[in-house]
Amino acid sequence: MSPRSAQIAAFLALATATLAGFAVAQPSAAPPAYSPPSETSRLLDGPDLAKAQTYCLACHSADYVTTQPRGMPAAFWEGEVTKMRNAYGAPIPDDAVKPIVNYLTTAYAAAPAR
Repeated sequence: MSPRSAQIAAFLALATATLAGFAVAQPSAAPPAYSPPSETSRLLDGPDLAKAQTYCLACHSADYVTTQPRGMPAAFWEGEVTKMRNAYGAPIPDDAVKPIVNYLTTAYAAAPAR
């Protein structure tokens, strides 16, 4: 066997042993089931609520929306929706952006009454 063939054989033996080790290290049990906690809030009523429920609540709870600052302009909400789409990959289609921004701007226009 040539020195080059011996190197290749040694490499293949090491690669095979390494891959076998990975196969043994994989967990064989199914991961535990996960149940999210119950919702503690809901989105406020407003125009285009259905769009917000469909696209916003697909990724996070209503709590996330309801804790955002109140009275923010449409530009703020458009930035938030754009961030959700671009940074987090939220599956919000182009034609849903304006209705969601309209909903957030309208429904969360003022601080809640105490």
